[in-house]
Amino acid sequence: MSSERVLVVDVGTSSVRVGVFDAAGTALHNVERELLPDTPSDGIVQFDARAMADTCLELAAGALERAGAVDAVGISNQRGSTIVWDRATGEPVGSGIGWQDLRTIGTCLNLRAQGVRTGPNQSATKLQWLLEQLQDRGRARDLCFGTVDTWVAWTLSQGAVHVTDATNAAITGLQVARNPAEWDTEILTALDIPREMLPSIVDSSGVVGAASALPGAPPIAALLGDQQASLVGQGCVHPGDAKITFGTGGMLDLVLGKEPPTFDQRGPAGTFPIVAWRHEGRITWGIEAVMLAAGTNIQWLRDDLGLISSSDESHSLASRVDDTGGVVYVPALLGLGTPAWDYGARGAFFGLTRGTGRAEIVRAVLEGVAQRGADLVDAAETDSGVAIPALRVDGGMTDNDTFVQALADAAQRPVEISPMREATSRGAALMAGLAVGHHRSVDELAHTWKPRVRVEPARVLDRDRWQEAVSRARHWIPELSGIDF
Repeated sequence: MSSERVLVVDVGTSSVRVGVFDAAGTALHNVERELLPDTPSDGIVQFDARAMADTCLELAAGALERAGAVDAVGISNQRGSTIVWDRATGEPVGSGIGWQDLRTIGTCLNLRAQGVRTGPNQSATKLQWLLEQLQDRGRARDLCFGTVDTWVAWTLSQGAVHVTDATNAAITGLQVARNPAEWDTEILTALDIPREMLPSIVDSSGVVGAASALPGAPPIAALLGDQQASLVGQGCVHPGDAKITFGTGGMLDLVLGKEPPTFDQRGPAGTFPIVAWRHEGRITWGIEAVMLAAGTNIQWLRDDLGLISSSDESHSLASRVDDTGGVVYVPALLGLGTPAWDYGARGAFFGLTRGTGRAEIVRAVLEGVAQRGADLVDAAETDSGVAIPALRVDGGMTDNDTFVQALADAAQRPVEISPMREATSRGAALMAGLAVGHHRSVDELAHTWKPRVRVEPARVLDRDRWQEAVSRARHWIPELSGIDF
């Protein structure tokens, strides 16, 4: 008998979330545990893959004990992070390397000069680096490579399943650009990566094996990268549907449909092709626009400047004034992403006067992040030729009413806020339910969406002045501005 419920294991950059959802995508049980990566030096981000596996198993077993049997398991994960393990023992070889890790930036630049384009956030050069630490012994051993989805599926299946889905495979930098069902043998040869290490590429929604490590051995029925899971979790399943996740950074994802974008690497407006999902062997394409720093700016106000005591105070303080008093803030603490990929740009305030106070500064920061959100929308529309009539948003910053209103005002379109602050788990739950018959089609998943609130534009933010501020913040560190991947 069907329980009409699914279990989701959602592994983020800093925590593991496990939840049980009903067929409508409503969370019945949720538990979260912090699992921070290790950053021993600047640019190095790594993690304990064994601790990650043990945490997933413990939380998943506990959730099933409390909530009862489920029909399926879905997996959502941080993308691009890299793990290598011994096929026979299942033990990780060295630390996992996080997607934020920059240790291979020099390698990426050297490869670019050779005609191989891959970024330090992708898995390709991270895997190469791990193998080089083992020297010849590594390539001779029977090892497995996987992104986090692969590692979690291997763990839950007790080593019976070595797979990745198309959304995650497309972020590795190891795939044939317009055929996400195949690994690129030329890139594997250039990086000296044995093909035998790589997982099979499967559908994002579809049963791949049993989670035999869990009570009842429910089938593993969905694997999705976090941004694609958030896309589905917010009911974005039709061409033109778009969402932005405002977390530490910001990611806009737009559904295109059955045809890929016209560019293989990066579009003229700075967006990237993505696989939105693969179902029954058919790919739905999308594009992604990236903001390098979103919530990071609020953390900076709180932890480094001490202008606010909590993230929530950013709303209450900013709402004391009607506008910024002419102050414009460019949130380029880590450089600029889409549309102008400038790693040498830096954060900047313009228009400060003796009358500028805490409220104006905080409001300018919130409006600056909102203006960057509007930049992502403009870039996605330019590169896709598809109009985005409304935005759906999730992530920690969507609890801030001042920010959400500023986003609607900057983008000049309605903004719908997700009922779940993080929609990734919900998306994985819906896709797992699709695989086991809770839904008849991907299109049907759109009917599960109901926003918590819809915010309409109330005024117009000055986009011309904003673009002038961005141009002045660019190329602040010319050496970094010249770097491109």
